Amino acid sequence: MSKASPALLVATIAIALSLVGAHAWAQAVPAPASPDNDTTDRIAVARQQHEAALRQKYHAAAVGYPGEVFLRWLKREAMLELWARDPGRRFRLVATYPILASSGTPGPKRREGDRQVPEGFYEINRFNPKSSFHLSLGLNYPNASDLVLSDHDQPGSDIFIHGSNVSIGCAPLGDNAIEEVYLAALDAQARGQARIQVHVFPSRMNGSGWEQFATGEIRQRPELAVFWTQLRPGFEFFERHRTLPTVAVEKDGRYRVQGAAPSAP
Repeated sequence: MSKASPALLVATIAIALSLVGAHAWAQAVPAPASPDNDTTDRIAVARQQHEAALRQKYHAAAVGYPGEVFLRWLKREAMLELWARDPGRRFRLVATYPILASSGTPGPKRREGDRQVPEGFYEINRFNPKSSFHLSLGLNYPNASDLVLSDHDQPGSDIFIHGSNVSIGCAPLGDNAIEEVYLAALDAQARGQARIQVHVFPSRMNGSGWEQFATGEIRQRPELAVFWTQLRPGFEFFERHRTLPTVAVEKDGRYRVQGAAPSAP
């Protein structure tokens, strides 16, 4: 074997030292935790940081915590409303949270990949304390109406109210806000509330602002007139009574708000 030149030996030693240094740096800087290996109790942290402020909001609204919870999601206004009530009382507005990102256009979700935020009458069907978006509340999309009217093979799924500030078809509230909403829903469920309803509307469906908005959208997409005529009685019922309407789904997928008179879109 021939002797290595001094220059070659120096280069070899330098490479070896750089590899050792790189290995040491990699060991010193841990990889970011994923939802699978993150052991943080996010609910406990949320309670520590936000429960007192959330209870104060309930107190200001004259509702005992956690009460019966209702969420109303307004797409055009990009906001989520947290409502609650004591037994036998009307709902009161506890807090309003801005939705930090959105996708799609006015109108319902009808297929996987259409980027649409759904519209209709939903409820929370799962809690995820280890979400990739901090905490998340899942909606029961597709519901009975969507299963009839949406693409039968790929209607889409996994619509959430969650933390962070990015989304496709969901409602990202940011981590601080989702902690309050998540706690309110979780504690209401623990107190015995079997159904936490979430109504998703294209906009506030009253006033001159709604009339102007609806007229412009329906002019471009006439099919929205029929669908929004089904949603508006539910919005109006809650506005008038501050209680939740009873909503049925017909065989053809149409919503019918029981006890409410039909209204124009």
